[in-house]
Amino acid sequence: MRRRAALAGTALLAGAVTGLAAGPAQAQEYRYWSFWEGEGSSWTYASEGPGSLRPADGAVLGFRFTVSADSAAAGKPRGAAGFGAICADTPAEKGRKRVGVVVDFGTAADAPGGERPPASRTRCAQVSEDASAGEALAAVARPLRYDASALLCAVAGYPKAGCAEQVDGSKGAKGAPSAAPSPGAADGGDDGGPSAGLFGGIAVLVVLGAAAGWQLRRRRG
Repeated sequence: MRRRAALAGTALLAGAVTGLAAGPAQAQEYRYWSFWEGEGSSWTYASEGPGSLRPADGAVLGFRFTVSADSAAAGKPRGAAGFGAICADTPAEKGRKRVGVVVDFGTAADAPGGERPPASRTRCAQVSEDASAGEALAAVARPLRYDASALLCAVAGYPKAGCAEQVDGSKGAKGAPSAAPSPGAADGGDDGGPSAGLFGGIAVLVVLGAAAGWQLRRRRG
């Protein structure tokens, strides 16, 4: 009987540990404008923001409104990245450069509540030689909207509000507007202290352990 009680207590503790360890937390997804550089038929996530990147003459830029947790999962622009096709009808001008721009407003599933994504557009921007990617985008898709941190929030007025909003629950559900959280924000700070989830797990183990001990003492009596 003592052996059974001990085994029961062990099983309860093991089950609690398994429950705490199972199901890793999902990465938080955001609704935002992703920025790409194109070549031929392929797209590469830009290593700089549109405000600092200064594309060369003949470059192709892509902007896609998407919902994802990181750049690896971000939706790419659904359009060809070939400069020749985009700027074929735009003659070169001295002292200016031509930049192909593909703007993909994303899918209806990724749209904020109450909004519908406009049709995608492909344009050839002709801008000054030192123009940034943001200036090339503004030449073909105004109005643009940025937040205080120079994060691109809207292209051609889409979406009407919000910037890098957290997506709550399933993909496409609207969450509270928020910038990407800093490390430690999920547990209330970045001081390296244990999170509330850890304290909760310890409390569960303590309660289950006490219950198993009580069962063992009862059987002895």
